Amino acid sequence: MSIERKTPIRVLIVDDSTTMRHLLAEGIGRDPAFCVVGTAADAYEARDLIVSQKPDVMTLDVEMPRMNGVDFLRKLMPQHPLPVVMVSGLTASGGETALAALAAGAVDVVRKASAARLEDAEHMLEELRTKLRIAAGANVSQWKRAMLPAHTAGACSLVAKPTDMLIAIGASTGGTDATRRVLARLPATSPGIVVVQHMPAGFTSMYADRLNQELSLRVVEARDGEVVMRGTVYVAPGELQCAVVRSGPTFSLRVRQAAKVSGHCPSVDVMFASVAMSAGPRAVGALLTGMGRDGADGLLDMRRAGARTLVQDEATCVVYGMPREAWKQGAAELQVPIDDMADEIVARLPVAAPGERREGSRRGRVA
Repeated sequence: MSIERKTPIRVLIVDDSTTMRHLLAEGIGRDPAFCVVGTAADAYEARDLIVSQKPDVMTLDVEMPRMNGVDFLRKLMPQHPLPVVMVSGLTASGGETALAALAAGAVDVVRKASAARLEDAEHMLEELRTKLRIAAGANVSQWKRAMLPAHTAGACSLVAKPTDMLIAIGASTGGTDATRRVLARLPATSPGIVVVQHMPAGFTSMYADRLNQELSLRVVEARDGEVVMRGTVYVAPGELQCAVVRSGPTFSLRVRQAAKVSGHCPSVDVMFASVAMSAGPRAVGALLTGMGRDGADGLLDMRRAGARTLVQDEATCVVYGMPREAWKQGAAELQVPIDDMADEIVARLPVAAPGERREGSRRGRVA
């Protein structure tokens, strides 16, 4: 249950562009829910303002002089965890840096719009205000602990073949790192894995590419008509709905333009519901950190169809919204700390592939 704030959310804006600082300060400050406590042109100014102004949340540009946003986060988060929303241009370098920032502790990312195009700027500001509200209540205390080291992709000896079971993962705010933690601990012999992570179009492709470089699993952005293969992760593209359909003895992907469902495109509910219909008891579903309730109904569909279902526990969620809603309605059989999630998924697979472990920690609560 969300708690109504009695005081405005204190926001620090960090961007090397004077024009963008003014645009963000005016656009955020016009909402009485926020109080802009300062603006900074680089990480060094931001550091001093964090100490003196004690903001509740910070917007951060990805590409800045003297120290970029990622390096700043890597220094900041272990010492002074603070909810951060990245503001990034959708360029190859900007997008990659934004994804690295999410891995370093940022809560979410907003695509930077041109200040000269009023309609685009207003849309960006509306999205930013929404994400700042969410971020202000995010749990970022885990960044005081050591981060998961990057995994180096290794050669996979598995001969690619169609999967006969599925792993379905849904996540939103805080989910880029949570999903990575789960995937990093899954064996290369895993069944096909379909992921819906709420993320703007363009960023999902970069996210998949980045995971593919780090993990032993193969990671790609999902494409319409593609057959789901073992040892492969399929990330749903931003602004498209992604579903799994049965094609004789195999599964394939349906990726289409469609309306938002549960407020999102791609929607976890759409993907989970399709897995319930196509795979039934030959699937495991996991709903991770995120705001709202997308995925709760779909996970319930999966459980009713005989699939095994899990949610991330409150203590390790950045935002315990989607998992809480699923748990409340009985959609999940267990709440699991994020670093135990892979073991719990493997323990519930209908048939273990060679080399997969069948044991799981039992630290969650059983529904």
